[in-house]
Amino acid sequence: MSEVAAIAVETAPPLVLPRPRGWRPSRRLTVLCCAVALPLLGFLAFVTMTGPMIALFIGPVDQVLVDKSARKLWLMRDGARLYEVDISLGKNPLGQKRREGDQRTPEGRYALDWRDAGTDYHRAILVSYPSKADLARGAQGGEIMIHGQKYFWRWFTKSPLTNGCIGVSNIAMDIIWSSTELGTPIEIRP
Repeated sequence: MSEVAAIAVETAPPLVLPRPRGWRPSRRLTVLCCAVALPLLGFLAFVTMTGPMIALFIGPVDQVLVDKSARKLWLMRDGARLYEVDISLGKNPLGQKRREGDQRTPEGRYALDWRDAGTDYHRAILVSYPSKADLARGAQGGEIMIHGQKYFWRWFTKSPLTNGCIGVSNIAMDIIWSSTELGTPIEIRP
């Protein structure tokens, strides 16, 4: 390389590429995203935290009382009603359950036997039906539960939400779940 070429290479400025301009959202887009996201996050926080927060105020309960004719469930402690919720029953709720598939909810004294957090129905707590007395009179069936809703919008319809279980809203199920323990007695009245 000649001396002139070497000087030209040394003195040539380095190649400078223009910096790409970064994308920045417009103010309108930012405001729109916040206007949609913040209420959605607030709603999700409300739905997720309401049940456990109410259960903190209620505290642990020593009995669950269900009145089929009034379609109510109460969480009770020392005979006092602490929480009341509307329930849904099967298509044929009146009378004692006799067999599987009769769309009836059993009547009597039982216990909360088992919990299922992974059910399709939000959460579920198994009722200890059939008892020895139920088996002695020839009752059939089982897997009677207190459970939430698979499709939350069905709670706003008047159709039965269960086939013999005790259906409640998902928020009410969170409250029942957090306030009860396994072995808590449940009384189901006609």
